[in-house]
Amino acid sequence: MQHEILVAVKNLTKHYGKGDLAVKVLGIKSLEIRRGDFIAVTGPSGGGKTTLLNLIGGLDRPSGGEVLFAGKNIAGRSEAFLCNFRREKVGFIFQAFHLLPGLTALKNVLVPTLPAGVANRHRARELLGLVGLKGKEQRRPGMLSGGEQQRVSIARALVMDPEIILADEPTGNLDTASGLQIIDMLKKLNRQGKTILVATHDLRVAEVSDRIIRLEDGQMING
Repeated sequence: MQHEILVAVKNLTKHYGKGDLAVKVLGIKSLEIRRGDFIAVTGPSGGGKTTLLNLIGGLDRPSGGEVLFAGKNIAGRSEAFLCNFRREKVGFIFQAFHLLPGLTALKNVLVPTLPAGVANRHRARELLGLVGLKGKEQRRPGMLSGGEQQRVSIARALVMDPEIILADEPTGNLDTASGLQIIDMLKKLNRQGKTILVATHDLRVAEVSDRIIRLEDGQMING
């Protein structure tokens, strides 16, 4: 069902440190993300944007509260569970690309498939074609521009057909033209039905999103 709730956050908190030295970096009482949403998370640096994405994606563990994914709480689950969850349910796009420099574009796209033993070179090639890199499958990251490297990371994020894409400052390291291309790509994916949550300082991303959430000092100001 297209508009069912995919992610529900309840009384979610994250602290670093212990006792009197503990610093609260996130505190969200309630947040719902529905299938097919395109949400931009905005706010100043240090406001909690990346922390929120990491908690929803199972890259980090909350200090308290719940992260319900398709009705099931992923908070407190084992690392083995979270590893499978991240691989099967979530596609990650990072500001710094996080490509392996010794691998070709094609092999970088295939990385998430390897632990599951489901490597599909045809799908990887197809995805590279969809993001405009047909003919560059055998090039290593050092032979690609920043925009092209981010396209490889988008193809990598899609290779397991995730239920949600979490993008952390996906245009942050790109020039204006490349940034616009990545925004157009994300919007196209959303029109095709992908649920997308983007942490960003880029007002152009916010302008094309369906909803804007603003975080300041770990608190939701709106959204």
